[in-house]
Amino acid sequence: MEVSLPISATVKPVESRESKVERQAPSKARASTLDPRPSTTSLRLPLAFMLAGLGSLLLGVLWLVAQPSLLASYHYNQYVIALTHLFVLGFLASIVMGAMYQLVPVALETKLYSERLACWQFAFHLVGVIGMVGMFWRWDLKQVGHFGTVLTVGVGLFVFNLAQTLRRVPQWNVTAAAITAALGWISLTVIAGLSIAAGKCTYESTSGLVTVGGIRTLVSGLRSLAGFMAHFDALSAMHAHAHLGGVGFFTLLLVGVSYKLIPMFTLSEVQSRRRAALSVALLNLGLAGSFVTILLQSRWKLAFALVVLAALTIYGWELAAILRARKRRSLDWGLRYFLTAVALLIPVSLLSVVLCWPGLPLNPFTGQLENLYGFLGLVGVMAFAIIGMLYKIIPFLIWFGVYSQHIGRATVPALADLYSPRLQLVGYWSFLVGLAAISVGILRESESVVRMGSWLYTTSVVVLLINVGKILSHVTRPKITPLISPVLTGTVSP
Repeated sequence: MEVSLPISATVKPVESRESKVERQAPSKARASTLDPRPSTTSLRLPLAFMLAGLGSLLLGVLWLVAQPSLLASYHYNQYVIALTHLFVLGFLASIVMGAMYQLVPVALETKLYSERLACWQFAFHLVGVIGMVGMFWRWDLKQVGHFGTVLTVGVGLFVFNLAQTLRRVPQWNVTAAAITAALGWISLTVIAGLSIAAGKCTYESTSGLVTVGGIRTLVSGLRSLAGFMAHFDALSAMHAHAHLGGVGFFTLLLVGVSYKLIPMFTLSEVQSRRRAALSVALLNLGLAGSFVTILLQSRWKLAFALVVLAALTIYGWELAAILRARKRRSLDWGLRYFLTAVALLIPVSLLSVVLCWPGLPLNPFTGQLENLYGFLGLVGVMAFAIIGMLYKIIPFLIWFGVYSQHIGRATVPALADLYSPRLQLVGYWSFLVGLAAISVGILRESESVVRMGSWLYTTSVVVLLINVGKILSHVTRPKITPLISPVLTGTVSP
């Protein structure tokens, strides 16, 4: 997005080295940059999701500082599940959904189907997340099901809204295909989650509202669903559900959307559409097989884990080719965050192969390996990638909402002037060092090491919030300087 915006908005701006590269780039490379203005969603909608997500992130890291035992012990307990849903639904899903409302119209050159539906979805999403996290903490699974239903209504509105938006796409490509598949997987994820909650509840009441026809039918259906879920191991069902969301929604979106955004931000283009399409296809195939084999505790889950690994390897191959062909040589901190997150897919993938190995015993050490796998996947890969994209999306949203109408009439800041690169540097390294410390603490089952790493991770989050605050300050205190006319100053432009 930012590559299509002016470096500055003066009458005759000084042309930067990167601007010259962009101007001299071949037409085919310039075609990969988009003018986001005709398709941009209103400022408030994506920001509402993103700010809710950042609030959840801050609450989650402070929770870890207060209770490091959540990561230093086995993950199958109510408090870990509550924290995980706060992080996944409150942080990751909120920001991804808000970003999708902004990025899908821009990246696919179309218009969002309905902002009103998106506003309703935000309300359902917020109520559902708050209720689910609270009820998981209390381990009241009937109430989890009730609030989960509210969340599911929100997800349904999200899926419908983006599905209708995708119908308007003028040219179908691998990014559109990945987004479409991700919408299907998130739908299955919430259905699986509700089924797991129903399977842990009892429905023995035969009086009161249960005697009403519609309620009686509903309770009868829930009893049948609970009986069906009883055939599956509870831990395996939870792991299968987690992979539907983690791989099917978040990872698939990371892969698919990056095929559009990385070329945009680096002045490059996809080098092999066949490689890109193959990576998305294999990722879908591997996930489908992994879900079934994990649920059934089948020895074949290793084979499908290798299919997912092959998909990510091809993705890395294509991403490296895109970066080698880029015209913009320097990488800003937003892209460094994102590419570091992609590199963290390597240890996560290796851990998945180890954990899928046939005959692997379930003991305290392998239990902590499972903790580490989930932590690195969600916090190391997804969170770092999302923070990197936030440093691209939020400045654009604010710049466009505050300054775009003043272009040609006043001098306004460039995108890079809206935040502090020094703070980005501090946030980058505190995140990575904190991630490494928490990983060591998980393996050693050490609460003190996890707490130390959580403090570093909290530092990174606070730095991010300070930078976001600096960006948002331009809404209330815009920095607009009137142009000085050459006639009034007695000078003539050469």
